[in-house]
Amino acid sequence: MFLSYEKLRETFVFSGCYLDGIFIGGRRGSYESTFFIKKKRITTTQLRGNPRSAGIQTTKNDWGFFQLVNHGIPLELLERVKKVCSECYRVREAGFRASEPVRTLEALVQAEQRGEAVTPVDDMDWEDIFYIHDGNQWPSDPAAFKETMREYRAELRKLAERVMEAMDENLGLEKGAIQRAFSGDGRHEPFFGTKVSHYPPCPRPDLITGLRAHTDAGGVILLFQDDQVGGLEVLKDGEWTDVQPLAGAIVVNTGDQIEVLSNGRYRSAWHRELPMRDGNRCSIASFYNPANEATISPAVAGGEAYPKYVFGDYMDVYAKHKFQAKEPRFEAVKAPKSSPAA
Repeated sequence: MFLSYEKLRETFVFSGCYLDGIFIGGRRGSYESTFFIKKKRITTTQLRGNPRSAGIQTTKNDWGFFQLVNHGIPLELLERVKKVCSECYRVREAGFRASEPVRTLEALVQAEQRGEAVTPVDDMDWEDIFYIHDGNQWPSDPAAFKETMREYRAELRKLAERVMEAMDENLGLEKGAIQRAFSGDGRHEPFFGTKVSHYPPCPRPDLITGLRAHTDAGGVILLFQDDQVGGLEVLKDGEWTDVQPLAGAIVVNTGDQIEVLSNGRYRSAWHRELPMRDGNRCSIASFYNPANEATISPAVAGGEAYPKYVFGDYMDVYAKHKFQAKEPRFEAVKAPKSSPAA
């Protein structure tokens, strides 16, 4: 199946499809691609000519990550988001310096200095985080935080919905199919939350992780990552690959629920954050997830390899097993088969 240039223009400012881990997108008069090979980012490539004859084919995607540019979100707004989130961290910094990860790392370093053998921490992360969504209290310092993040989240929500519509077409589904699944056919409101993270300079990145490896539980995740300080890696074929910072880009990754709905066509990818000695990395991830009441099951034919379950039940399992393999999570929420009649 081919994703037409006309459809790209109708549904997506900058959209496209997967081809062996390469994301290719369309815009007027050209196509662009940004892709990653063995820890080296290959720069954006322009493929000029008639876009209708480019012949871009949708295939199975095993990466689960791609970057969007020309996404329609004003760069001026992205700069304001960076500014207010950085200012917000300065308010929170003292709390991070007194946090358990910092105290634990300091204790390990002191033990090492005494000649004791130490083992890297594997049950906590070197990060400062807070969440915002429509139903919780947001920071009021700096004063511009609430207004800026409301504007940003509105743009990100629209972008997530356009991404899902592009996925609908790539998967051969009716327009709006993924959104209907997330809302229980319109009976419930999908969840849209934002996680604001900072990964401050770490004096011993060999002894602690920034964020442990995991897949995301939900649907479509849109990440506005620091364009100066790296650290995000994605696992592919047993090798960790850098998701290199790209100014003005939005990183998109697919969560476990998209993997189920697509029957494995779009995989949720293992990813992690590495702590860095230099630089305070900012990472702002927005999650478009199903409503807790929504029932999730494969919407694409092809073996029905995944179970049918209620998303809230899956989240209960995920909260306990986030940093473990996803396959046992799917198994844990599988509805039991009815017993044969006596």
